[in-house]
Amino acid sequence: MATLKDGDKAPEFTANDQNGKTVSLSDYKGKNVILYFYPKDDTPGCTAESCDFRDNYQSLLGKGFEVIGVSTDDEKSHKKFETKYSLPFTLIADNEKQIVEAYGVWVEKNMYGKKYMGTARTTFIINGDGIITKVIDKVDTKNSSQQILDLI
Repeated sequence: MATLKDGDKAPEFTANDQNGKTVSLSDYKGKNVILYFYPKDDTPGCTAESCDFRDNYQSLLGKGFEVIGVSTDDEKSHKKFETKYSLPFTLIADNEKQIVEAYGVWVEKNMYGKKYMGTARTTFIINGDGIITKVIDKVDTKNSSQQILDLI
């Protein structure tokens, strides 16, 4: 799949969140969305990124943004992650890897010479019409929300 870029239509998705509730991108029509993809619940970088969004959540809401996190972990893992860190936003369980593939973030990675498939940490800013206005592929995990605010 081609890499998504600024100005592209964001791929529609429907999947369950950490509470087993069905969530679709179209549920957020008319709202600006920060859709962030992260590799794994409760790992150092992913925790730093998610907690940064948590700590700045009210500020992001005040600027008209909804925050949605996506990883290939299941609902149970997301629920545990949400509870442990008091995350106030939706976490999508993409066990089937349909969303990560649609957004082009399911990629080959290389760690210590071992190649494997995984999620590339990427953030998409999507406007109320479902258009991607910004793609951030070099995410600063400790300052991810400020990184977004600096771009808008």
